[in-house]
Amino acid sequence: MAIRCVVLDFDGTFTDVVAEGAPYVEHFRRRLSEMIGRDVDEVGWAEEEHRVLHSSEEPGWEVAGRVVAPAIADPYLLSNFVARRLCDRLGVLPDLAERAELLNVLYREAYVLAGVAFKPEAKEVLEALLDTGLPVHVVTNAHTDTVEAKLTKLAPRGRERLRVSGDARKFLVEPPAEPDARFGALPETTRVEGALQRPIHLRRGRYYEALRRIWRDTGTTPETTLVAGDIFELDLAMPAALGAQVQFVTRHNALEYERRAILALGDRGGMDPSLRALLPRVKG
Repeated sequence: MAIRCVVLDFDGTFTDVVAEGAPYVEHFRRRLSEMIGRDVDEVGWAEEEHRVLHSSEEPGWEVAGRVVAPAIADPYLLSNFVARRLCDRLGVLPDLAERAELLNVLYREAYVLAGVAFKPEAKEVLEALLDTGLPVHVVTNAHTDTVEAKLTKLAPRGRERLRVSGDARKFLVEPPAEPDARFGALPETTRVEGALQRPIHLRRGRYYEALRRIWRDTGTTPETTLVAGDIFELDLAMPAALGAQVQFVTRHNALEYERRAILALGDRGGMDPSLRALLPRVKG
């Protein structure tokens, strides 16, 4: 089915998230030290991070008792995961709901200080997508204003037609504010047999709300939408289950289960580290 709408993740998809994340991580660690009254460097941040990155298991980022994403996918997830591990070990911020909210506040605060490092082909690809005349939307967990400012700095031709929906909270497994039959028909979870022991949670209501607004505003459907992202579980799993075509913009540390999940989609799935791989799928 021909593509009539394009939805793009932002961090890690169109940006070099490792380069951008360096000032974020520095600020996050400093503010966490102030919050818990201990210097995180002195109480083992580096050691904890090393254990996570070199674990024989697959560490997952947990929200409200559910693992919702791989913990090592980007500096933002990794920082949050290491912070939680440190808090557990030190016995600080024991109220998990309060801890989660405080770490979310730190994320928002530190994200403002993240650098601006677009992938080399980002401007070229955005311009080519906008030149198609199709509606192109960015749906991101980050603040709308911050992402808008970065895109304005990049200044792709047709920038005024690029829409941004921030604070998507793709990590929240909960119903949307207005339930509907399409969301209700989603299975609660899916599995990637032989590559991932835990389930992948699909019912991410806040993310669904952002997608539903786009489909309503553009008169399109999941089946005519191409969604691109760099973390299968956060960006692509739910849209794929809804019938969308998806493009996995592979990270340097892409996981085997992510690759297998894309391959299982057949023609509806694609993966490539370059953003340029999006263009044949839109123009084809």
